[in-house]
Amino acid sequence: MNETIVCVVGNVATQPVYRELAAGPSARFRLAVTQRYWDREKSTWTDGHTNFFTVWANRQLATNAAASLNVGDPVVVQGRLKVRSDVREGQNWTSADIDAVAIGHDLARGTAMFRRAQKPDSGVVGSTDAPGGAGQAEPDWETPVGDGAVQQGTEPVAVT
Repeated sequence: MNETIVCVVGNVATQPVYRELAAGPSARFRLAVTQRYWDREKSTWTDGHTNFFTVWANRQLATNAAASLNVGDPVVVQGRLKVRSDVREGQNWTSADIDAVAIGHDLARGTAMFRRAQKPDSGVVGSTDAPGGAGQAEPDWETPVGDGAVQQGTEPVAVT
């Protein structure tokens, strides 16, 4: 209930590592988030400190992330922040992980072509992967005639 939800904008720092686990697919990658600021003295943008996060994705998000992301891609990641502290070889280590709920390319910095993920065949006759596809009736978005609504640009039709 009291989780820390974050939205982080940065660049993919490592190629996603994909694994098939007993609980389902899992993927992880490092995300670099670098502060940028305007340096008035130099009249130029300057890079500041870089924070690194390990982003974890599960199930379909893991499959899609592994197939879609490459090192250097600008992305937006939303998820639960988890900060851990460990002692390794006598030194204190702190790491920040994000358990991702959503990952997408940052369209402020480029373009992307979205493709809907292919779902496994459910075995149901007439089922489709996309709404409005073969075997599924097209929805009727028009206002039905005779419900009291006035349709502009149409003449009344006499029924005999």
